[in-house]
Amino acid sequence: MGIRVYELARELGVSSKEVLEMLRSLGAEVKSHASAVEEEVASRIRAEFSGVARGAEAGLEKPLQEREVAREEPAREAQGGAAPSRPLLRVARGITVKEFAEKLGKSPSEVLKTLISMGELLSLTQSMSDEAIAVVAAEYGIEAEIVSPEEEREEAVEAVPQEVEAEPRPPVVTVMGHVDHGKTLLLDTIRRTNVAAREAGGITQHIGAYQVRVDGRAITFIDTPGHEAFTALRARGAQVTDVAVLVVAADDGVMPQTVEAINHARAAGVPILVAVNKVDKPEADPQKVRRQLADLGLVPQEWGGDTIFVDISAKMGWGLEDLLTGILLLADELKLAARARGPAKATAIEAHLDRGRGPVASVIVREGVLRVGDAVVCGTAWGRVRALLDENGRRLSEAGPGTPVQVLGFTGLPSAGDEVTVVEDERQARQIAQSRAARLRAAELVQRRRPTLVELLARKEEVPELALIIKADTQGSLEALEKAFAELSREHVRLKVLHRAVGAITESDVALAAASGAVVVGFNVRPEPGAREAAQAEGVDVRTYRVIYEALADVEAALKGRAAPVTEEEVLGRAEVRATFRIPKVGTVAGCYVVEGKVVRGARARLLRDGAIAADTRIASLKRFKDDVREVAAGFECGVGLENYQDIKEGDVIEVFRVVERPRY
Repeated sequence: MGIRVYELARELGVSSKEVLEMLRSLGAEVKSHASAVEEEVASRIRAEFSGVARGAEAGLEKPLQEREVAREEPAREAQGGAAPSRPLLRVARGITVKEFAEKLGKSPSEVLKTLISMGELLSLTQSMSDEAIAVVAAEYGIEAEIVSPEEEREEAVEAVPQEVEAEPRPPVVTVMGHVDHGKTLLLDTIRRTNVAAREAGGITQHIGAYQVRVDGRAITFIDTPGHEAFTALRARGAQVTDVAVLVVAADDGVMPQTVEAINHARAAGVPILVAVNKVDKPEADPQKVRRQLADLGLVPQEWGGDTIFVDISAKMGWGLEDLLTGILLLADELKLAARARGPAKATAIEAHLDRGRGPVASVIVREGVLRVGDAVVCGTAWGRVRALLDENGRRLSEAGPGTPVQVLGFTGLPSAGDEVTVVEDERQARQIAQSRAARLRAAELVQRRRPTLVELLARKEEVPELALIIKADTQGSLEALEKAFAELSREHVRLKVLHRAVGAITESDVALAAASGAVVVGFNVRPEPGAREAAQAEGVDVRTYRVIYEALADVEAALKGRAAPVTEEEVLGRAEVRATFRIPKVGTVAGCYVVEGKVVRGARARLLRDGAIAADTRIASLKRFKDDVREVAAGFECGVGLENYQDIKEGDVIEVFRVVERPRY
C-alpha cells in the first residue's frame, strides 16, 4: 500500500502541503494528505527534500520560521514599526490620581499640581478622564495607552517563568456549523455521550469542553452553539482554539451561518478543516459543497488547495478516523507547544451557579499546571481551587496545557473569555479582583459623565427605549443573548439592558422592572414563587423562553412597537382664490375655485403666495353659497375662511392636507 502523504510529511519534518506540491510536480496522482504513495515515489520525495535540506545548509533556502519572519517584517514597517519617540505606559481607564502617580513614579501632590494647572480639580481617590491621563502623561514625556480595566494585567499576574522550555500540547478544536448540519451529533458520536438529548429547539444550551484521545494523543473539543445568535460566543471560541472544524451538510450545502463561521475563524487566524456531513443520505452531494466553499476561498487539497476536506456521516460514524487524523495533521503543522510547568494560565469558557457547589467555571488550561489549592483570579472573581473536575465529573489533582476542567472555589462568577491566572495567595487574588472591580466601576462613571452643553444642543429628540432585565441559566447564554438583543436596536428605537445576571428571576428583578418600566426576559430559567406573585401585583411583564428564536422574535416585535411612527403629509386638494370679501364680525372670506381634490372643513391648510408659504393654518369655515358644508370637490366654487389669518389676496392658493402616521417598520 505504501505510505500516506501525512506520514511522509511527518517523517521529513515538513508540511503535507509541501509534499503534495512536490508529488504533483512529479506527476503523481494524489488528492489529499490521506492519499497513499508508493514506496518508489516516496523514496524519490525523500531524495528531493534531502536536496532542499542540503541547499538550506548552504544558505540557498531559509528555514520556514525565518521565511515567515521575513514576510512579516515589511508588514510591520508598513504599519509604522518605528519605535515610539516617548516611553509607552499602559493605563487602565478610570484610574485614580493616586494610582496614576504611582505608575508615573511621581508623588501624588506633584500630579495634583499638574492637574490644577490644567484646570482639573480632583482628589487623590477620584478617577481621571482619558484626556487628563493623556495630558499629564505628556507633561512627563510619556505616552499613555489607555486600556479597559480587564485588559490591564498586574505585574504580579504576569510573573511567568520564561526560562521553562515549551513542550507539545494537545490541539484545541472549535466545531462550527449551521444549526441543522449535525455539529452536536458529531461531537456526541466522537465522545460517545448523549449531548444531543439535552438540547431544546436545536440549540446547545451549555458551552462545554471535552477531550478525546486518538492513537495516544489528546484532542480538546470546545462545544459552541451553532445558532447565528451566538456569534459572539463563536468568535470567542475561535480565539482560544487552534483548529476550526466546519461542519457542512452534504444534502444542504453552504448556509449563512456557514459563512459567518468561516469569517470568525479567519478573523481569529484559525485554520479550517471542513467536515462534509450526512454523506450517507441519497441526496448528498459532497462535490457541490466543495464547489461552494471553493468560491469562498476554501479550496480542497485534492483540487490543489490547502484546505482538508473529510466526508463523514456523524449518524453512521463514517469518516471520523480521517477527521481526527486531519486535526492532528493540522496540529503538527502548527507545532503547538506550551509551558508545561509553573503557575497556570487558563481561559474561562463558561460559568454557572450550582446550588450545591456554588460558582463553577469551565476553563481550558493554556500553559502551566493548574492544581487543587491554587489561589486564582479571573476578571473580578477570585478564590482558591477546591476541586478540579473533568468532563465526566472525575476529580483531578492537576490539569496541564490543553486540558479542559471545571474549577470549583471561585467567590463569584467569572465571565466567559476572562483569563484565569494563578497568583501567590488568596490575599493577592482578592486585592487584584477588588482593584479590577473598582476600576470597572470608575470607568463606568467616567463614561457616564454629564453631557456638555454642546452635546445637549447637538442632540435630536429623545430616542424611545425598550428596557430589559435579562436572566439566564449560564454566563455564556447571558452574554450571547445580550449581544443578540443589542444587534436588534434600530436607528429610531434603542434597546437598553438595565440588569443581567445568572439564576432564577427574583423579587428584586421584578422590583427593578416595576420601577423602570422594563420587561423581564428569562432564558432557561423560571421566576421564583415570590417573584411571580410580585409580577402579577405590579403588572410587570415577565417572559420566559427555552428557544432563543422566540425570545429574539418577541423582543424585535416589541422594538417595532416602541418605534415612533413615520409621519407623512397627504395633500387633499388645492383651491385658487378668485376674490376676497370682508364680512363684519367674521373677517376675510376667500371666494375660491377648487382645482383639484377637495377642500375639507377643519382640515390643515397652507396659504401659498407666489409658491411660498404665507400661512400654516386650518379651514375654519366652508360655504357653498349661503350653506355651511363639510367639503367641496374639484370643479366647484366655495367660500373659505382661514383660522386666525385674514391677509388673503386674489391669486393665492390654498393647499389642504392632512398628516398621517404609518408604522416605521
